[in-house]
Amino acid sequence: MTTLTFDTHEFVTELKQAGLTESQAEVITRLHRQATNATIDYVKQEHSLDNLVTNKDLDARIKETELKIELVRSDLKRDIETVKKEITESKAELIRWVVGVGLLQLTIITGLLLKLVATV
Repeated sequence: MTTLTFDTHEFVTELKQAGLTESQAEVITRLHRQATNATIDYVKQEHSLDNLVTNKDLDARIKETELKIELVRSDLKRDIETVKKEITESKAELIRWVVGVGLLQLTIITGLLLKLVATV
């Protein structure tokens, strides 16, 4: 917290040397101190230090964001590898089905041809 130093004794002395009475100088000094305190309170209220962002805060946020990006990147890589594996397995399964159906068709056609030849 910032404090403002103000030498009230010197202020009163200067005012008295300027021709004011001691009571006038003390009143002006008191009013000056109250005005200064009110100004400081206003500035504190309007410009809260809690809302200021420092370079340290920004660096921490950047680091946090970079870590999150890395986490998402590694999750994405893992998901891509999983999908590639599933696609490879699906291709192999599809090839097995196509070859199996092809062999079944060949067997059926061969059987029909043999049956047709046997009846002729």
